[in-house]
Amino acid sequence: MPVVWLPGEGFFANSYICGEVLIDAGVYPMAVAPYAEEITTIVLTHTHYDHTAHLKELRDLCHAEVCVHAFDVRGLTDDAPSLAPLFVARPPGIAPDRLLKDGDQVGGLEVIHTPGHTPGGISLYQREEELLFCGDTIFPGGSFGRYDFHGGDRVALARSVERLATLEVKGLYPGHGTPVEEKGGRHVRAAAMALQGS
Repeated sequence: MPVVWLPGEGFFANSYICGEVLIDAGVYPMAVAPYAEEITTIVLTHTHYDHTAHLKELRDLCHAEVCVHAFDVRGLTDDAPSLAPLFVARPPGIAPDRLLKDGDQVGGLEVIHTPGHTPGGISLYQREEELLFCGDTIFPGGSFGRYDFHGGDRVALARSVERLATLEVKGLYPGHGTPVEEKGGRHVRAAAMALQGS
């Protein structure tokens, strides 16, 4: 399944298009517009503002349903869990169409609950092609998401990364930085080791 990478600008997160799914909504609508007719669903890996900044506009542009883990819903409307004030902004202020839980399927992607960066953080796994969309849980080079924000939890993050380290991962698609097209599992395992030592 081909993946379209839409790089985030500045502090804002990457978005990805995988099939009919748009993953995260921090990019400008004009970046998504060429693919709008193909997108039926927007999945948020978590609800920090850098991942949701243009959610309302992208939802309307694509006529797509919005999906988020139940534990992160408050980040769509409340300042503290969204971190929106850090960006001198307000959260999108919309309700999701679907609440996700561990093990759900969305457009051929498996939802894996990976709390730690936020309580309702998720990763998305395309098992056949070994693609992992990991939000801010893991970054290339063996680094991992912060756990000192509202709702963060180092122990939960370590468990989440250990869980992801058990997967076969070829392509690794992080919330920030450049995706890894081959041998992504090395980066996941490196993050797991780094968390054990921190």
